[in-house]
Amino acid sequence: MPRIIRIADPEDPRIAAFRDIRERDLVGREGRFVAEGRVVLNVLLSSGRFETEALLLLENRVAGLDELMQFVPEYVPVYAAPAAIMDRIAGFHIHRGILAIGRRRPPDAIGTLLADLPDKALVVALAGIANHDNMGSIFRNAAAFGADAVVLEPTCCDPLYRKAIRVSVGAILKTPFATADSLDDMIGALDGAGFDILALSPKGKLLIGDPPPAPRTALLLGSEGHGLPPTMLERLKSVRIPMAEDFDSLNVAAASAVALHRLWRG
Repeated sequence: MPRIIRIADPEDPRIAAFRDIRERDLVGREGRFVAEGRVVLNVLLSSGRFETEALLLLENRVAGLDELMQFVPEYVPVYAAPAAIMDRIAGFHIHRGILAIGRRRPPDAIGTLLADLPDKALVVALAGIANHDNMGSIFRNAAAFGADAVVLEPTCCDPLYRKAIRVSVGAILKTPFATADSLDDMIGALDGAGFDILALSPKGKLLIGDPPPAPRTALLLGSEGHGLPPTMLERLKSVRIPMAEDFDSLNVAAASAVALHRLWRG
């Protein structure tokens, strides 16, 4: 198990990566990301997709983390601080008492990611998802219903943003994802890899899951409000979730859960 390093000074240079978390959410972390809470840390350590660089723990949480600490590599520094010091480091109250710095990996090429998936695969494709809560929830739903990967076009928000990771309860850290150069490139890559693309819209022509999904299926979700471009809906197979006729639509995260459940092969 790693040695616990006690921190008594919020200006200690060793914990610089944890300082002023909210501010640095906006300006970037130079190839790093922040993971919060025990569940998310467990996924970070167990999935092996991302390298853990350092941990910062609330002093009174250390004793209850012995089992989890066994999975922390010895070279990863584990810092511990009392609540007042930890809050001053982060810039706000950290009620979970667990922070980790992870290192981003080189981005996966979308063509390579899709080619490496099994013959029977379910992919979630995202266009214009700009809200981090929705991004995290969609990844969480994708993991819950067995999606093999998520692909995004470049106007989507960053999946490795702190809030998105937290809302996903770590699903973003274990679900493979890749970003295409454009929406057309994303659609072209899916089509070229043999995926049947289902564009979800309240005005979809077919009911989701009827007929049953093809061996390789991609569920395409658009932004909250605007949805998918009309030209894209005309070009692709459009599907809808049946609902009361006097109501417009579901939130995109909720819609992803319903649709993925209908496509789930479990």
